[in-house]
Amino acid sequence: MGFFKPNIEKMAAKTDVKGLIKALKDKESDVRRDAAMALGEVKDARAVESLIQALKDEEWGVRLRASEALGEIGDKRAVEPLTKALKDEDADVRKYASEALGKIRDARAVAPLIQALRDKDWHVRLWAVLALGEIEDKRAVEPLIQALKDEDEGVRGGAAEALEKIGEAAVEPLIQALKDETWSVRYWVALALGWIGDTRAVEPLTQVLKDKDKNVREAAEEALKKIKAEKS
Repeated sequence: MGFFKPNIEKMAAKTDVKGLIKALKDKESDVRRDAAMALGEVKDARAVESLIQALKDEEWGVRLRASEALGEIGDKRAVEPLTKALKDEDADVRKYASEALGKIRDARAVAPLIQALRDKDWHVRLWAVLALGEIEDKRAVEPLIQALKDEDEGVRGGAAEALEKIGEAAVEPLIQALKDETWSVRYWVALALGWIGDTRAVEPLTQVLKDKDKNVREAAEEALKKIKAEKS
């Protein structure tokens, strides 16, 4: 009659990977979802192919947990399927796919993540910029600078943090962006340059101390202090 559900918690405690993989095909979506989550906690590479298949599950919650689990396991076999999940109909699935790709840190994900910067959901855009920062590929620099113009403040801040992680390769493009007509872009650019701490930014930031916007001037001042402190 199928009254008894698989005990996912017990399987996870025993590291019963085979049992959890089998549970990914259970007729109950909550069982499949919990099994995917447990496999992410176990972090066993034997589950990768089954979790990739779970990215096609009819229930969004299962796809979400499968994306999360694949990120936790960190196996590069999941890169291409996760990039396809960036186009999932559910925004939360797209978000978790972005986060997972950031954890795997494979350069093949750069172009799809750049495309995800146009997603209509700000959560997805945020995790896309953060993932690009984790991968640290210089191809993401210009798109991330454009993301400093995002309508959401969290995305703008995340883009600045990502540029900091990319580091040296982002310095010259950021210096050029100090001339952007939008004050908020100049603000985040100044902060990012301070976080990176490269002395090439000293002279341009000094010029920004004359910026017409008070917030930008203060950001430039803070950035110069950080660079000075790091080099002293």
